[in-house]
Amino acid sequence: MTSLSSAPGHARAAQLEVRAALTAAIDTVRRNIERFGDRYPDDTTRDGFYPLRPAAGGVPEGGNRGWTTSFVPGMQWIAWEATGDDVFRDAALRHAANFEERMREGVDLDTHDLGFLYSLACITAWRLTGDEEARAAAIAAADHLMTRVLEPAGIIQAWGDLSDPEERGRTIIDSLMNMPLLTWATEQTGDKRYAEAVLRHTLQLRDNMIRPDDTTYHTFYWDPTTGEPLRGATAQGAHDDSCWARGQAWGIYGFALNYRATGDERFLDASRRCAAYFLAHLPADGVAFWDLVYTDGSDAPRDSSAAAIAVSGLRELALAETDPAAAERAVEAADRILASLIAGYTPAEGESDALLLHGVYSLPAREGVDEGNLWGDFYYLEALMRTADPEWRLYW
Repeated sequence: MTSLSSAPGHARAAQLEVRAALTAAIDTVRRNIERFGDRYPDDTTRDGFYPLRPAAGGVPEGGNRGWTTSFVPGMQWIAWEATGDDVFRDAALRHAANFEERMREGVDLDTHDLGFLYSLACITAWRLTGDEEARAAAIAAADHLMTRVLEPAGIIQAWGDLSDPEERGRTIIDSLMNMPLLTWATEQTGDKRYAEAVLRHTLQLRDNMIRPDDTTYHTFYWDPTTGEPLRGATAQGAHDDSCWARGQAWGIYGFALNYRATGDERFLDASRRCAAYFLAHLPADGVAFWDLVYTDGSDAPRDSSAAAIAVSGLRELALAETDPAAAERAVEAADRILASLIAGYTPAEGESDALLLHGVYSLPAREGVDEGNLWGDFYYLEALMRTADPEWRLYW
């Protein structure tokens, strides 16, 4: 494929397509503010449209629970930065206040996904507006996340109450994206414990969750008493030894981000390995099947959210590369995937209130299959923004 950077005409046309797609996506974010107000949609669409998040655990319908709610203000912050329209800023600040309340009241905090939640909702509010209450909530979230560090393995437990024997000692590849909260906490407080936890956890994932063939496990267990690595498994992939596409994309992005935070070359190598396998196992249009065991000719569902995550991951990897040719290849791959998402995976007007179609939450659980989802929407918007404006500062 001709490199966009080496073909000025193609580059200009591609930039116009990206900017048009960014405008269309922001229009959807605006409509969703009008539709949902300060309430939260569910994780995934149903027949193309988001229902309200169901009531559960004492949290009312549309309330702030689960791991995906921060993608809503995350999209609003991007829209504000892209447009300057205070409708987006004001909505995002109201969500930041709601996340402060969630932390104060201890609502649904038994998860490593505090990194997703508080990086987007509160750190971003503080960075962009100076909201000190949001900053305090994010530091509290980092402290709460630190309670999930399990010694002597030094890993951060993914899910559930720490006393739950079924979850004790387990982490997941997604956890790489939660580490920037702790990196930021060290920057803010000077306390190196947070940064040390990032280094230890990410090393454990690099050493145990990437297989020799450069595929990744979705989940991995350590002995919670001895710290010994035990076994890999999956919760959302095709089988324990397959390569769940979204997990591989998390690997590209998460290892690259944690290389940026630590300077540890092992993480840069890990990101490269995850990227090489991911790109080598894509179908012709560049948008991954939900698990990378599937190839062209399969009728398995695609996961557009994995593709969107990979676009940002490849761009992050490109920034880290010292070899200009390697950086160019990563950007070219990212541009090709993004162009395919724009052309074939976005809704026509009125078809959906998602930004991106044809995602998969969990096929084994038959949840959110061939639907839009909040993380796919966010990472698609993030990919558009960082492609349209390479100087834009990420929220991670």
